[in-house]
Amino acid sequence: MFFLAVACFLLTLSGHSRPDGSQGGSHALGRRYRIVQDAVVISSQGYGPDHTSPFRYGLHHVQIAIAPGSEDACRAFYVDVLGMREIEKPPVLAARGGLWVRADALEIHLGVEQDFRPSRKAHPGIRVEDLDGLANRMVDHGAEVTWDDNFPGHRRFYAFDNLGNRLEFLQRELPASM
Repeated sequence: MFFLAVACFLLTLSGHSRPDGSQGGSHALGRRYRIVQDAVVISSQGYGPDHTSPFRYGLHHVQIAIAPGSEDACRAFYVDVLGMREIEKPPVLAARGGLWVRADALEIHLGVEQDFRPSRKAHPGIRVEDLDGLANRMVDHGAEVTWDDNFPGHRRFYAFDNLGNRLEFLQRELPASM
């Protein structure tokens, strides 16, 4: 237990949040932390080791295809149901249709695709700190959520937006000893 405490302290000094999520530093892509369990450092992703590249990758946005003319329907889901905020597209891109939404460290670009077919398999995996709260909000707004417990170290559910695109929402489960 002593080594766990020391590791958490050192990670706090290095700019990572503590495993319990309390203040201890932050990262441009959201809270990051590593858990030391049986002398093995577990990635902030929840499994395997982290890897640092010389390029410092991060995700700016995810693009999801939408049907021509479906912007208002998408606003009803992404803004009203998920609670995101629509952000103004640059004028040269606004002419193409679609919309962009953002909340916290997540940005989604909903882009018009002339031959639109919903993405039933490929999907973004969206981290959420209050998974149950989001699931309840979605159900209250008439969305169906499907829970899946097949990803060790995570709680997650799948849902489809109102155009049929698959979305995954997940929350990291910390080991009971934390």
